[in-house]
Amino acid sequence: MIIIGIDPGLATIGFGVIDYTGGRFRTLDYGVLTTPAHTPVPERLEKIFSDATALFAKYRPDAISMEELYFSKNITTGIPVAEARGVLLLAAQKTGVGVYEYNPAEVKQAIVGYGKAEKKQVMEMTRMLLRLNEMPRPDDAADALAVAVCHAHCSGSLNVFEMNRGAARRNIR
Repeated sequence: MIIIGIDPGLATIGFGVIDYTGGRFRTLDYGVLTTPAHTPVPERLEKIFSDATALFAKYRPDAISMEELYFSKNITTGIPVAEARGVLLLAAQKTGVGVYEYNPAEVKQAIVGYGKAEKKQVMEMTRMLLRLNEMPRPDDAADALAVAVCHAHCSGSLNVFEMNRGAARRNIR
């Protein structure tokens, strides 16, 4: 199963592409999609849509998993990120494959086994699970790989996961 994980953003969008077959992980690609600063938001959103569409077409995933946004303080700065996330969801939806969303605590739980784990713990465990020699950089790419691994772990037990966690996994198709 090819899974693309997405860490949404406006300036930097992390992506991670993994193959999860027979309970084993293989990293296919990871990195970031970027938009230039000081560019009008509509142009940035168009670039995000175009780049995400090309990424999805290149890897033809079986599933796309995306991290939900979490705002603890200033939601105003999060509005453009939310707009970018909406564009990413649209591009993902147009692939015709399942699109799944996970909040940060669910990703941490699936990777480390503790929903309040530190970011460093999540990154290191993701590196170990994917058998990578180095920590994926930048952090947005590492986060996207973690979201992809989260879906791989949860996809085998989605029915149990849904019963135990309520709306933890949502197929938005």
